[in-house]
Amino acid sequence: MSEDHEATGRTLASRLGTIGLWAVGLRADDASRVGEVREAAAELEELGYGALWVGGNPSLEQIAPLLEATTRVTVGTSILSIWDHEAPAVAAGVAALPAGQRERFLLGLGASHSHLAKDYARPYTTMRRYLDALDAAPVPLPAGQRLLAALGPKMLELARDRAAGALPYLVTAEHTAQARERLGEGPLLAPELKVVLDTDPARARERARAYLGFYLPMPNYRNNLLRLGFTEDDFAGDGSDRLVEALFALGDGEAVRARVDAFLAAGADHVALQVVPEGDPRTTEPPRALWRTLAEELALGNGH
Repeated sequence: MSEDHEATGRTLASRLGTIGLWAVGLRADDASRVGEVREAAAELEELGYGALWVGGNPSLEQIAPLLEATTRVTVGTSILSIWDHEAPAVAAGVAALPAGQRERFLLGLGASHSHLAKDYARPYTTMRRYLDALDAAPVPLPAGQRLLAALGPKMLELARDRAAGALPYLVTAEHTAQARERLGEGPLLAPELKVVLDTDPARARERARAYLGFYLPMPNYRNNLLRLGFTEDDFAGDGSDRLVEALFALGDGEAVRARVDAFLAAGADHVALQVVPEGDPRTTEPPRALWRTLAEELALGNGH
């Protein structure tokens, strides 16, 4: 890895700070929600989150309102699927952003899952070709502005060599330690961590399981968890206590801060917190009251 590449990772880590927010609810699926997500993005910036990670395979058109509504915070895709968005169009779209907005944007790329992408095949090879196409675009999208949703060793090495780093999803602190070893010291490592703000342990685990059940059948996540030492027994009933407590921060702000610190100690530069909403676990409505509570309990506005 070049010194310039390492410097990019360090610069990003400094810019993002240690805590960001991951949310599908920041993606406006229709024009009627654009005003709402703009308002939410502006508030999140003021609350002190270091980055806004838009989940659910957002397009650049869905990212633009967030950049327009903010002035300082970094906005990234987590993730944009390489099967659904052509690389030349993505590079052109980023190049077309106003300069101040373009500098605050990070392209998080991922290979998604076989049941979600109809042309899914050879994800590692396809990702390499996608990065080649970004490099070959009329206005190339530089390695320092892209991150990979890497889980396994080969994709982590690609994130190290061809991107600014990795943003793994549905991982543990143990995975973070392994990812840091694979990446080396330079690249950015920004894992996602799910949060249930509920001090009743049984109720918190119940909400976590209702959310986790959507992900456990997905082979990429399941295989990664098996590599980490979990067993098929841990996947029964939407997750064992051991699995749930490894993948979620459960409790109040102090408990969340302790889990964030564990990820940072394991080698993360930045942790993207996803607040699990109350009620329907698959809702795309932004849980803005919970985002405010989390920011207050973590004292984000005080520079933490």
